[in-house]
Amino acid sequence: MNEGTDRIERSIRIDARADRVWHLVSQPGWWINDGRVTQHRIEVDGDVAIVHDPVHGAFPVRTVRLDPPRYAAFRWRAADGAHRSIDEESTLIEFWVEDSPQGGVLLRVVESGLQGLRTSEEQQRRDRADHLAGWEQELAAARAFLEGA
Repeated sequence: MNEGTDRIERSIRIDARADRVWHLVSQPGWWINDGRVTQHRIEVDGDVAIVHDPVHGAFPVRTVRLDPPRYAAFRWRAADGAHRSIDEESTLIEFWVEDSPQGGVLLRVVESGLQGLRTSEEQQRRDRADHLAGWEQELAAARAFLEGA
């Protein structure tokens, strides 16, 4: 896998105030769902939140940095990662909440570090394809949730 495939970047315009979007994106693991923003049970274990999704299971998420109301960064381990330390293998998820010239905000996400996961190149390609589709779905879910409320 080359450097260009180690990073996923997506964005979506949301017709909502920046503080409302910030409230969502600053929550660890809000993106873990099936295309609809749902409440999760969250346990805190030191500086890591264990996000429990009723369908997908448990995910460790460490908050790296929160700069209200514009930037949030998390480390997480997707898929089978709940049994591993987040320090062993994780990707970095970064969110930016920016004013949009058309009104509302532009929510931008960047996920990086897929190459750092100890998986085969074939598995990395599958993970990248899954994450590309996943971020499209999660950003659409954020927009539906925030514009519908």
